[in-house]
Amino acid sequence: MACWYEGPLAAFDTETTGVDVETDRIVSAALVVQDAPGTRPRVVRWLVNPGVPVPAGATEVHGLTDDHLQRHGRWPAPVMYEVAEALAEQARVGRPLVVMNAPFDLTLLDRELRRHRASSLGRWLERAPLLVLDPWVLDKHLDRYRKGRRTLTDLCAHYGVALEGAHDAAADAMAALEVTRAVGRRFASRLERLSPGELHTLQAVWHAAQARGLQAWFARTGTEEVVDPAWPLRPDLPTAA
Repeated sequence: MACWYEGPLAAFDTETTGVDVETDRIVSAALVVQDAPGTRPRVVRWLVNPGVPVPAGATEVHGLTDDHLQRHGRWPAPVMYEVAEALAEQARVGRPLVVMNAPFDLTLLDRELRRHRASSLGRWLERAPLLVLDPWVLDKHLDRYRKGRRTLTDLCAHYGVALEGAHDAAADAMAALEVTRAVGRRFASRLERLSPGELHTLQAVWHAAQARGLQAWFARTGTEEVVDPAWPLRPDLPTAA
């Protein structure tokens, strides 16, 4: 039987108005499904009119302007429903879902569902949990002493994966999927006997350890930033009294 990294995989990515999962919005999203390495992927794209202005800095990253989104984007409520249904379908069929820096994209989707559907991502996944593969967590654990940045662009360069059209949700999702396959092959001796479900559990542990290490480094350097150890989804913020 083929190892998970040679089998069916899906990948999910978003482009957003910013980097705060509690307040920023999704402006585009994509789901890529590939049945086997080298086969043509099936791609679903969503374009969203977020209902709020898109900061110039975000537009510089992904190229999506207020005017374009207002003309061509759909309202968030039906889009978030479709995205959640699409991810739930991956969970139902047991297809692993690649998400680069999963706590960002999945938490942002969860907050959008709460904002526009009075629901949560967890409610869509009650019958079957996601099996998430996060190339950022995998690479950082398996090659922890390697120097340098680990953005998607950096990982693509390191693993020899082509990234065309960076910061397009579909292009980034496909690149993350290919990086994950490459990580699996490079570290086959450590990964081939693990199932996606086992890897999902292990990544939560690895990410928490990585977060503790980064938090300790921030403390030593006097940085006040707080690192959330939760993976692949950040918990709700406590409601103010």
